[in-house]
Amino acid sequence: MKYFPYTIAGEQTMTRVPETTADLDEFRSWVERKARASEFVGADTETTGLDIYRPTSRLRTVQFGDTVNAWVLQVEGRPLMQEAARWALLTLPSLGYHNAPFDLLWQDAHLGVPLATLAPKVRDSKVIAHLFDPRPRHEGGYGLKLKELAEKDVDPSAPDTQEDLTKVFHSIGETKATGWAAIDINHPTYLQYAGLDAILEARVMPVVLKRTLDAGVSERLIDFEHAVMLVCAQMERRGMLVDQDYVRPLVGRLQAEAALHAGKAAQYGVTSVNAPKQVAAALVGMGETLTETTDSGALKVDKSILLDLADLDQHWQPRETRKPNPLADAVLRSKRAGKWSTSYGVAMRDGLDDAGRIHPKINSLQARTARMSISGPPLQQLPSGDWTIRRALIPDPGMRIFSVDYSAVEMRVLAALADEKVMKRAITEGRDLHGFTAELIYGPDYTSFHRKLCKGVGFGKVYGGGALTLSRQTGAPLPDVKKAISAYDRTYRGIKRFSSKLQREARADGFVVWTPVGRRLPLDRDRVYAATNYMVQSTARDVLCQALLDMDEKGLTDYLLLPIHDEALGCAPDDIADDVAREVGESMSMDFFGVPLDTDPEVGGRSWGSLYMKKAATMIEHDPWYAAHPEAAAAAELARA
Repeated sequence: MKYFPYTIAGEQTMTRVPETTADLDEFRSWVERKARASEFVGADTETTGLDIYRPTSRLRTVQFGDTVNAWVLQVEGRPLMQEAARWALLTLPSLGYHNAPFDLLWQDAHLGVPLATLAPKVRDSKVIAHLFDPRPRHEGGYGLKLKELAEKDVDPSAPDTQEDLTKVFHSIGETKATGWAAIDINHPTYLQYAGLDAILEARVMPVVLKRTLDAGVSERLIDFEHAVMLVCAQMERRGMLVDQDYVRPLVGRLQAEAALHAGKAAQYGVTSVNAPKQVAAALVGMGETLTETTDSGALKVDKSILLDLADLDQHWQPRETRKPNPLADAVLRSKRAGKWSTSYGVAMRDGLDDAGRIHPKINSLQARTARMSISGPPLQQLPSGDWTIRRALIPDPGMRIFSVDYSAVEMRVLAALADEKVMKRAITEGRDLHGFTAELIYGPDYTSFHRKLCKGVGFGKVYGGGALTLSRQTGAPLPDVKKAISAYDRTYRGIKRFSSKLQREARADGFVVWTPVGRRLPLDRDRVYAATNYMVQSTARDVLCQALLDMDEKGLTDYLLLPIHDEALGCAPDDIADDVAREVGESMSMDFFGVPLDTDPEVGGRSWGSLYMKKAATMIEHDPWYAAHPEAAAAAELARA
């Protein structure tokens, strides 16, 4: 047995690393005592990296701990240790992890401990910390990382095990990314810190849980989030097939596109499209007026500003409100193609398991408002109307892709929460809400631009965009935008009353907004106006999450692939795809405080992109890749049909 003592909060702890069968017998006795007493145990894993399903990935250690003792089992290549770890995971009645999906999926894939068996007896301290304060530390939050929580709740000098290990990696010539696989599994610092994470989890969890419950968050919401976490982990485990014959040339095409537009930018003196100072100086030299600055005082040239200068809306469609600036257009297109090449193309080309599947990581509880995120690759960031990347993701053989999304869910949630009767009437009558608004404000002869402006104002209420942002997005003069906002507030008086009420209540309650499910959303003191935005986004997210749980009860999770904002993506066998999509749509539909939340099920073809290929004929005609791949062109035609 190896022993590693360490003092935490003035108390000596001990990490033990079994080496013999006798050592394992001692470990088993410890587990049995914990199981008989139904004691909570902290747990953790060390792995070769973040990619659970890559063929070269390895689970290295599994560790367990109470507040003073930890056991680190070196399972890599050691069947006896693997069996002991598997037995302990199945025997212990109450386990805690920090960022549990990561560990649970590793143990499911590499240790044979079923996700569905282990997850119900697990609590995640990261989830519970998020329910108390979803803000990261650098934004004024209490803290979401294990080190941050341990520093506040356990010992101010608690070790930052990951950062300290990074120093060890550097000392052996490795990086933060490569060190986890390369470090000797018997390295003393590696083993000691593995055990400390389990001990810190055992100490942090009860404190975090008590603080969250004392703040008014219910056990029911905690259970809800853990149930959602499990459904999302099941989707992550399943993954999606990647069409490699499409992806490989796509990477090259995107790289060539990035270089082409970078060359155009170079004609205006910009040698790097990722150098904001160069871009800003060149735009000013072309006569553009830049007024916004960063915190450091530099001229701001972010995506929204460049879209405005290029005369493009948020969907990259021409606004026809000004002469497009060619440099802004070139910078935007070069950066987008470069990002798509690396974040999507390369990730889907190189990040596959043995079956040719990619497993995007689904963080079920991410933003301040609890909205989900997806990484590796970040599929929720794809433009809503573009098929290019989505075309690479395909269903299993004999299946078709389907998508079910809500119809204007944020606006409907806003109408329900605010009890805005005029808007609720329009929804009940099945009216186009944005056209209805434009007609009320501008009369029956309103234009498409009026509708677009009213749509922007409405979403500004949901997403917190102000007059300046809306002016930039639509190209409308700022005075016109301000008039439209005033007219919108007069038309939908209930929304303004609701927003004012939320802000009053938040100020009276320590700058906190409480959602209908009892979610606690702290506000920044200088951004209390965001109360409506937080309330609506968070509630819309919870609507989808409740639908995911309802679908799980009906046995539909096996058909689901991804939750994306207000959409559920899945695939099902050809002969039942329409029925499954319809059943998913029925599970998602609901009456929300008197407002119907309708869904729009759509069944596509042999790729996710088929759902976006309304312009497939043009694509096939003008895309050289399809000219060289007639079988893909035929598939696209089938999808379009």
